[in-house]
Amino acid sequence: MPRISLDIGDAAELAEMLTFLADWLTGSQKHILADSPATLVGHPAYDTSDLRADLYRFAFLLGETDGRELFGNQVP
Repeated sequence: MPRISLDIGDAAELAEMLTFLADWLTGSQKHILADSPATLVGHPAYDTSDLRADLYRFAFLLGETDGRELFGNQVP
């Protein structure tokens, strides 16, 4: 697998955007967005909860979050 370098500032911006999108999926528009992934993917198996978890995971891997969104209160 090729190695990819990412400037620390770019990584921070990307992580912030991922966190923003994940938070948006849980906000007041959650009910409106609920059917969007199924419509796009063509199958109801992937929903906003799955998408939100993926976004939080990527943000965690970039160092933006401490993982609480993924692991709950287990993180010190």
